[in-house]
Amino acid sequence: MTKIFVVANQKGGVGKTTTTVNLAASLAAQGQRVLLVDLDPQGNASMGSGIDKQHLERSVYQVLVGLATIPEARQHSESGKYDVLPANRELAGAEVELVDLERREMRLREALAEVRDSYDLVLIDCPPSLSLLTLNGLCAAHGVIVPMQCEYFALEGLSDLVNTIKQVHANLNRELKVIGLLRVMFDPRVTLQQQVSAQLEAHFGDKVFQTVIPRNVRLAEAPSYGMPGLAFDGASKGAKAYLAFGAELIARVQNMN
Repeated sequence: MTKIFVVANQKGGVGKTTTTVNLAASLAAQGQRVLLVDLDPQGNASMGSGIDKQHLERSVYQVLVGLATIPEARQHSESGKYDVLPANRELAGAEVELVDLERREMRLREALAEVRDSYDLVLIDCPPSLSLLTLNGLCAAHGVIVPMQCEYFALEGLSDLVNTIKQVHANLNRELKVIGLLRVMFDPRVTLQQQVSAQLEAHFGDKVFQTVIPRNVRLAEAPSYGMPGLAFDGASKGAKAYLAFGAELIARVQNMN
C-alpha cells in the first residue's frame, strides 16, 4: 500500500525542500517508486528536481481545482529518477479558488487516490505557513516528517506544528501522525546543537530518526543545477546521509504495515 508523507515545519528555512528532494532521490535509488508533490507556490522542489516551472502546461494547481489529473500533470525527474507533480506561482491563486469548492481540504487526497497503485511512497513538500495548501497535504498523508535544526527557536515551532497535527488528526484525518523528527544542517562542533539534539532524543525518544543530516555545501549547491544532491555529488557527506535516511524510512514504513 502506498504511504503518503508530508515534509512539514511551520518555521521557514529549515531545509524542508532540500529534505523532500533528496529523500525522494534516495528512495528512488533504493528501488522505491516515488512521487514528489510540490505544494509550495515558489516551486523550489520542482526546480530542484530539474523541472522547468516557468513553462508548465499543467501543474498541481490544475489538479487541485479539478482541471487535470495527476497522470496528466506529472513529470519525470531525469536526475532524481522519480516523478514530480510540479508547482509554480499559479498555485498561489489556488488558495482563493479552493475556498469556494466542496471538500476543499480533501482535493489532493482524492486526486492521489487515482494513482495509489503506481507508487510506493508519495512525498509532499509544503509551504512554511499553515495554509489551505498545507491542510490539503496533511489531510492526504499518513504521517509527517519534520526536518528541524537543533536550535531553541526550532523547538518553539515544533510545539506549534505538533498542535496543528493533533487538530487535523482529531477533525479531518484520523490516520495522520508524526512519523519522525529529522535533524538537519547539523554541526557537531556547536555545543548548543548537541544540547538541543540530546533534548529531542530525551523528549521524543524513537520519534527522532537516528540519521542526522550534516551541514553540507554540496547539498546547497545542487538545486542551482536542477538536481538532487545524490545526482550532483553522490560521494558528499550530505548525499550519503540522505541515502542512510532513505533506508531508515523504508525500514520504518515496513514496520507500519
